[in-house]
Amino acid sequence: MKPYNKNLKQVSRDLRNNMTEAERLLWSKLRGKQILGLQFYRQKPLLNFIVGFYCPSANLVIECDGSQHYTIDGLEADRVRDEALGELGLIVLRFDNGQVLNEIDAVVEMIFDVIHVQLESPSCET
Repeated sequence: MKPYNKNLKQVSRDLRNNMTEAERLLWSKLRGKQILGLQFYRQKPLLNFIVGFYCPSANLVIECDGSQHYTIDGLEADRVRDEALGELGLIVLRFDNGQVLNEIDAVVEMIFDVIHVQLESPSCET
């Protein structure tokens, strides 16, 4: 199990109950082991962060980014976060909300492709 801040458990529960429209749509495609039979978790605490979606079998984090992520501060915070998650051996995929809402099939295909490569990699823990 990857390390996480236990103080984030309630916050992650609140986020699961208040997902954005883009997060709900993406979750409808990830839940129930629809992609290669793999389990995804939503609003999962990892380190001192809460990631949008997490697939431990593929060492993959998926984020749906709203407009706040495209400010100078938001981009820097995401860079720091992605670097910290990368140090745990995780790959972070980021999609903006518009991509998810308007191009969901392409988003799911990209996720599938990344997972497929990850599962073939000898460094991936399955």
